[in-house]
Amino acid sequence: MTFAPLARPLAYTTLIFLGAIFGFFYAWICSTIWGLDRLEPNTAIAAMQAMNASVRNAVFAPTFFGTTPLAFLAAWAAHRARAALSARWLMLAGLTYGFGAMMLTMMVNVPMNEVLAIVELPNAEADQIWQDYARTWEFWNIIRTLASGAALLMCGMALYRWPGRA
Repeated sequence: MTFAPLARPLAYTTLIFLGAIFGFFYAWICSTIWGLDRLEPNTAIAAMQAMNASVRNAVFAPTFFGTTPLAFLAAWAAHRARAALSARWLMLAGLTYGFGAMMLTMMVNVPMNEVLAIVELPNAEADQIWQDYARTWEFWNIIRTLASGAALLMCGMALYRWPGRA
């Protein structure tokens, strides 16, 4: 069985996955952390602990963990469909998301979340704990958002440069 006929649908699915994950990270930049900053620090910490605990679910996991393999599968299928330039864009999109967002999340944001998860509340040092956490976490979230956005653009380029596109 050849995956060539599935190449374009796989690329579009990758685009949707990248759009979803970019939007997820982007929402944290422009609303979630700013909203939590308006709360009393003990409340902000409790809310972030709850959000971090809830994000590990069956709706989020396929997009977060599946985007890189999907991009690679789409790149392979595009290569088999003789869409070499599109295959390169898809491979680059998968690498950019994989290293710039997914691995960054696992290496930086998740460990920070795990440290925050064990903070006992109420905590007299909540203001300092929240300030240290939120500023650093937000910086790395911006980086993973930019990486996801760049990967989304690369996937769009793969589709735009597809041979014989309508």
